Amino acid sequence: MDFSHLKLTHLPRLNTPADLRRLPISALPEVAAEIRRAICDQISRSGGHLAPNLGVVELTIALHYVFDFGHDRLLFDVGHQCYPHKLLTGRLPLLGKLRLRDGMAGFPEPRESPYDLFSVGHAGTGISTAVGMARGDSLNGEGWSPENPSGRRIATIIGDASIVNGVAMEGLNNAGTLKRQFLVVLNDNGMSIAKPQGAVAAYFDKVRLSHSYGEFKKAAKEMLAKMPGGDLMREAYHRMGEASKALVSEDAWFEHFGLLTVGPVDGHDIPTLIQVLNEAKDTDRPLVLHVKTIKGKGYSFAEGDSTTFHSPSPFSISDMESEGCRVELKKSSRSFTGAFGEMLADLMARDPKVVACTAAMPDGTGLSKVMPKFPDRTWDTGICESHALDMMAGLAKTGWKPFFAVYSTFLQRAFDQCFQEVSLQGLAVRLCLDRAGLVGGDGAVHHGFCDVSILRCLPKACLMAAIDEPSLKASLEFMRFYDEGLSSVRYPRDSVSQRFVDEPCPPFELGKARTLLENDRPHVAVLAFGTPAIDACEAADMLAGEYRVNVYDARFAKPVDIGLVRSLIDRGIPIITVEDHSIEGGFGSCVLDACNDEKLDTRLITRLALPDSWIYQGERKEQLAEAGLDAAGIARAIRAAVDAHGLTPGSNTPGKPESVVSGRS
Repeated sequence: MDFSHLKLTHLPRLNTPADLRRLPISALPEVAAEIRRAICDQISRSGGHLAPNLGVVELTIALHYVFDFGHDRLLFDVGHQCYPHKLLTGRLPLLGKLRLRDGMAGFPEPRESPYDLFSVGHAGTGISTAVGMARGDSLNGEGWSPENPSGRRIATIIGDASIVNGVAMEGLNNAGTLKRQFLVVLNDNGMSIAKPQGAVAAYFDKVRLSHSYGEFKKAAKEMLAKMPGGDLMREAYHRMGEASKALVSEDAWFEHFGLLTVGPVDGHDIPTLIQVLNEAKDTDRPLVLHVKTIKGKGYSFAEGDSTTFHSPSPFSISDMESEGCRVELKKSSRSFTGAFGEMLADLMARDPKVVACTAAMPDGTGLSKVMPKFPDRTWDTGICESHALDMMAGLAKTGWKPFFAVYSTFLQRAFDQCFQEVSLQGLAVRLCLDRAGLVGGDGAVHHGFCDVSILRCLPKACLMAAIDEPSLKASLEFMRFYDEGLSSVRYPRDSVSQRFVDEPCPPFELGKARTLLENDRPHVAVLAFGTPAIDACEAADMLAGEYRVNVYDARFAKPVDIGLVRSLIDRGIPIITVEDHSIEGGFGSCVLDACNDEKLDTRLITRLALPDSWIYQGERKEQLAEAGLDAAGIARAIRAAVDAHGLTPGSNTPGKPESVVSGRS
C-alpha cells in the first residue's frame, strides 16, 4: 500500500522496536501522530477497531521504548488495542490489508510475528498467561532479577473494564504471590466497548476524580505502613525511583492482592511514561501501573463517540485534521443484530415478564435499542458472562423470562452456569447467540463455531437457528413460551436475507423443520441449520434444470426433525446437512445420532460444516467459500452426492449405497 498521502517520516523506517529506541524522546510525539494517521486512514477504508487503538498510542510507544519485547514478554488482554504495537514491530506493509487473509490480523497473532505471544480476543486472560510465563521463565533460569539482569521482564496490558472479569481476578490473586518483577499496566479509559459497569468501575471513577499528583506525593510515606507484603513490599518501594514513589496510590484497590500500585499516570505524556516505566521495570515485586488514557485520542469524532467508533464500519472524513470535521459511516444493509434489538423491544412491550441482559455488548448485541425503553428490566453486567448467566438463572427462579444476548464465541465462558445453575435446575433461560458461525475480519478468536456442541449435552435443551428476520422473530416467540429448560437461537454477523421475506413464516414447533423448496421426485435433499439454508436455495437455483433439490430449514439441532429424516431415507433420497458450525458435534452430528437411535441407515447422509481446523481473518464470504459452505460449495456437494448414489438427471432411484459418504474434515 502507498502511504505517501499520509506524509509519514518515521513510521516507514521503524522495522523493529530497536529503530524506535534510536530516536530521541523529542521525536516520539511525531511517531504517535503518524501512527494515528495510518490507523485512522486504514480503518476509514476497511473498518476495524479504531478508538481502542487511538487511545494507547503513547503508552505502546513508551513500553517499546523502555522494554525490549524481542527478549522481554508483552502480553495483551483482549487484544483489539494492538495496532500501534504491530506498527512498531515492522508490520506497516500489512496494514493495507487489515483483517484480510494476507494482511494484518485485527488481534495479536503469533503466526504473524514473534512479538505476538498469544492469539487473544477474549477479556481477562492477559494477567493469568503472564503469570504463567513469569513462572516458566523463572523455572528456566531466564527471569529478570537484580541477580540476573539479562533475564526476561514481563509486562501485560489490561483495561479497566476487562480487569473485573473473573479470570482477571484469579490472575491478580496469583500475581500477588510472585517473588519477581511483574508489571500489570492498567489502561484506564473509563470505557469498555460501552461504559464499564459495576462497583469496581465506580471505584475507578472515584480515583480519577479525587487524586492528583500532589495528593499522591503527600500520601506516599503514609502508604508504607499500609502496604501488604510486609518488609518485602516496603523494600521494593524504597528501591523505586522518586517519580514512581510520588505516584504510589493511597488506598489502592490492588494492594489487597499484594501488588504495589503506582498512578494514575497520564497515558499520553510520553516523557513521564518513560520515566515511570524505567523505574517500574526494575522493581522486583509485582506492580500495577495505573495509566489514564482517552479512548479515541487524537480525533474529536472518536473521542466524542468512542462507542460508535470502537469498531466502526468504513467511514468518510471531510477533513481528518480538522476539529470540526464531518464523519459519515458507510451505511450497511439491515443486520440480524439490528433486527434482534427491535424484536426484543417488541417482545418486552407485549410480555411484562420478559427481562434481558448482556455482558458489556449492548451495541454489539442490539440490546442498546432496548435498554432505554425498559431500564428496570434490562442490564449490562460488564465483561462477566458467567455472572450474567447466573443472574439470569436467579431471575428465572423468581418467575421471570430471562433472555441473555451474548456472542456465540463468549458463550463458552458461561457453560458451567448453563450446566449447573440453569439446566440442572430445570430453569428456562433463553440464549440469543449473535456472531454465530464465521465472523469475518475478527477471525478465529471470535468465530462462533461450538455453541451446538457444548449445549446439546444438556437435558431438555432446545437449540435453534434463524435463517432470516421473520424466522428470528418466530424463534424468539417460541422461546418466550419454552419453559422445559434452556433454549438458544443462533444467528450470524451478517445482513438478513430478503429471499423469503414476503412468504408467511410458520411458527416454530418443537423439533419440526420448515420446507423451503420442494420437488415431487427430488434427487437430493438439503437439510440446513441456520443461514446456510439461504445459500442452499441459491445452490438449488444454480442447478435448476439439471437436478431437483429439496431444501429444508432444519430450525432445530435439538431435537432433530427425525420424522422428516426418516421419510427421506425411506424414499432413498440422499441428504446433505449444512451448517455454519464445527463438523465436530454440530447439527450434522445431531442428525447422525438421531438416526442411530432410530436404527436408520445413515449411508445416504453427507455433512457439510466448518472443517476441523482454524479459519483465519478475512471476509465472511471468503471464509464460507473456504469451508465449502457458500452456494458454489453446496452445489458441488449436491453433484457429488447424486453421483455417489447412482442418480442421474431424470431419475430418483439411487443405487444401493456401498459405503458411508463422509463429511468435510
